[in-house]
Amino acid sequence: MVNVQTQTYAQIGIREDLSDEIYDISPMETPFFTMLRKGAAAKNRYIEWQTDALAAAVGTNKAVEGADYTPLTFTPTVRLRNYTQIWVKGLNVSGTANAVTTAGRAEELAYQIAKRGKELKRDMETNLTGNYASSAGTSAAARACAGFEAWITTNSIYGGTAGATDGANGGYTAAGTVTAATDGSSSNLRTITETILKSAIKLAWVAGGQPSIVMVGPKNKQRISAFSGITTKYSDFGNNPASPGSLAIVASADLYLSDFGKLRIVPNRFSRERTALVIDPDYWSIHYLRPFRVEQIAKTGDAEKRMMLCEATLCSKNQAASGKIADCVS
Repeated sequence: MVNVQTQTYAQIGIREDLSDEIYDISPMETPFFTMLRKGAAAKNRYIEWQTDALAAAVGTNKAVEGADYTPLTFTPTVRLRNYTQIWVKGLNVSGTANAVTTAGRAEELAYQIAKRGKELKRDMETNLTGNYASSAGTSAAARACAGFEAWITTNSIYGGTAGATDGANGGYTAAGTVTAATDGSSSNLRTITETILKSAIKLAWVAGGQPSIVMVGPKNKQRISAFSGITTKYSDFGNNPASPGSLAIVASADLYLSDFGKLRIVPNRFSRERTALVIDPDYWSIHYLRPFRVEQIAKTGDAEKRMMLCEATLCSKNQAASGKIADCVS
């Protein structure tokens, strides 16, 4: 008698072994968006606010007894604006795709809505931290919200190399829009140093700000970790019974101790690597005309259509409280 062995290679009817999980490591941290304070709801396609400044301090302010006074020249406040931008993500799920049994999610439509919401937030982080100009828009062109980099003009440090094309500030214009900054040429790129960082912090502090966050890309986060002003070089092991009270060397920088206070060093996957943002969070806020929502689109066939959107703008209450280090090599 021939003993025929049954092997799985010829076996029919084996059930699939598909994990009921979906593993997505796409970055979701949006530190600038999360940091922003929520301001009053927008009521128009743009929001407006005012800034002001005191006269420079002088050491020769004195008057003769009984003398009449000399009126000072009136300095009006500065009126600024930023336009609301509509961030949108659409999706279209067929009736069949939503009806079949799926692994890792109970319903395809709900899963796609959640996914688009995360993508929308990542887009906003990129926009709000970046070098983007504002635009009033038209019936055929989208409105645009100016990002952090475009706003900063007072405390900006660019690379400067003879014969290279220098970077230049953008900033607010008389037309009521913000223009994007001009990046320096590749010859102007240089490695961020502690001296440059200290200069940027000093500029913001002298102007009246109290910066408490330095936001950088991953490469510059590692470079700053080597600066001498880093305050968290060591950490207690804590629950190591074999070596109670022992210390571990911490390779990352959490806090930088400057001459003007401590600043958190925050890595950001969505801000530009070439620019380090020195932020006073008290002077930045986000204002929603239409908060995050899911709009149901009319059915035109055997499919469910949805549009996720958010309409908001960034308020730079006073850009002089913050700063930026441009032209950093990545």
